[in-house]
Amino acid sequence: MSIRRLPLAACRSFLMCRPTHYAIAYEINPWMRLARPANHRRALSQWDRLYRTLTETLKVQVRLLPPAPGVPDLVFTANAGLVHGRTLIRSNFRHPQRRREEPLVERYFRREGFRIVRLPRRFNFEGEGDALWVGDTLVMGFRFRSDAPAHEHAARALDARVLPVELADQRFYHLDTCFCPLDAQTILWFPKAFDRYSRKVIEGLARTRIAVSERDAVRFACNAIVIGRSIVMQAGVSTTLKRALSRRGFRLYPVELSEFLKAGGAAKCLVLQLHCQPSARRS
Repeated sequence: MSIRRLPLAACRSFLMCRPTHYAIAYEINPWMRLARPANHRRALSQWDRLYRTLTETLKVQVRLLPPAPGVPDLVFTANAGLVHGRTLIRSNFRHPQRRREEPLVERYFRREGFRIVRLPRRFNFEGEGDALWVGDTLVMGFRFRSDAPAHEHAARALDARVLPVELADQRFYHLDTCFCPLDAQTILWFPKAFDRYSRKVIEGLARTRIAVSERDAVRFACNAIVIGRSIVMQAGVSTTLKRALSRRGFRLYPVELSEFLKAGGAAKCLVLQLHCQPSARRS
């Protein structure tokens, strides 16, 4: 089944999950520490601020995945799968703690009328956390959470060009923590998060590349939500990065998400892209 990729800037619908049961309940990445728990009240407030920024300020549609006890990372909906049209490629999580999310996600999307694609269980794949579009090319990260062979299966399912890139720094365990497409020719990235060959692959793909400093990278500046020329990003990034984005015509909407940084996530981790609508062609 061939799925037509729609323009990045035209995507204005997302899935989120309220952090009712969010907590640091285990340690599965370098950011998570049981000794540093999340402040639940503050997490709810920060999530609400992100939700209002999307729905009220930027006027995008947000659907809500029902929260459930025992799955504290369900709030990070970007990892649920990869959506195209009415098809969901459902994630196969690497860590057993997160596999409990899989039936909840699948049940939600089946109720919504989506076609569900499951990759072979022997391959790990963590959805949009490791799969991001640059124009018509799907860039897929592998090593820490997703397996390289999963990319071949995704390419066949989508009938799309896929470029696998290897992640090299455990702090940036998902592609969306260190790589953010801004439009079909422009990316935001932290080059040191990739191995040497993958850096060359990315340099050949994107004409304009905005490299973030390590200071901004560990603030998860690349874990941003892009809606046209608007970027929703973790608050506190450098003036240098703000100016670089402004010069290229992007408007920044900072949101403080410190409670989610404790789990290794920020703005992009908290949303899964859903439906896109074709944008009008320029004459």
